[in-house]
Amino acid sequence: MGEMTDSGRLVLLGAPLGNPADASARLRDVLGTADVVAAEDTRRLSRLARDLDVTIAGRVVSYFEGNEERRTPELVDVLTAGYVVALVTDGGMPSVSDPGYRLVRAAVAAGVPVTAAPGPSAVTTALALSGLPSDRFCFEGFLPRTPGARRTRLRALATEERTLVLFEAPHRVAAALADLADAFGADRPAALCRELTKTYEEVRRRPLGELARWATENDPRGEITLVVAGAPAAPATRPDDDALRAAVAEREATGISRRDAITEVANTFGLRRRDVYTLVHQV
Repeated sequence: MGEMTDSGRLVLLGAPLGNPADASARLRDVLGTADVVAAEDTRRLSRLARDLDVTIAGRVVSYFEGNEERRTPELVDVLTAGYVVALVTDGGMPSVSDPGYRLVRAAVAAGVPVTAAPGPSAVTTALALSGLPSDRFCFEGFLPRTPGARRTRLRALATEERTLVLFEAPHRVAAALADLADAFGADRPAALCRELTKTYEEVRRRPLGELARWATENDPRGEITLVVAGAPAAPATRPDDDALRAAVAEREATGISRRDAITEVANTFGLRRRDVYTLVHQV
């Protein structure tokens, strides 16, 4: 290992999704100087280092779903001893549906500084390319693998108004899209993003029903991210006449004019201002 520092440090590395040219200069620097590099797949790390012409001087260890529970305390010991540990996944940011969350939590609990060399993320890349609203979105990670659990989850998400971003394995994507179309409606806008940043990158922007048929017929391969438009906002229920008059009166009591109060109430319940005005001024 390299020379110890006063305090160890955990550095999360945002790895390229597929195109090595997306690697940041800081990622290159950290890979070459960290005392320990914990990698989701050490073979992929070696390939990335070759592509980037980086020599990894530190010790390389594996850190993946199957061993992270055992490996985490070992890495925390290294961190508390004053060494720098870099964490890198096969692509994207560690801890975002990838190993890393457990190590970050343990490092924070041990009082070790945690920082990041930010980089690519399939979540935000797919969202940006989808053409769907991106001002508010919800990341749901991977859907449950079994059909029953998946359908239960989707029924709970059917009224979510934010744009949804999902990961799905290629061999389950056709079934997942069919369940999405059933739960959300076949006409709900969506995008299937495949092999982002790679040679065969593909973004299909279609309603869920069409995407489900396409996936069934074409058996798509590679890394897949789904982006689905949020549910339309539910129309406000019209209160009865007395409740509308009371709503106007409540707003007037705050000090705004009757004209503005009527406008607010009309906008809130999707009514014509003229109708609310007539109702309030009825004798």
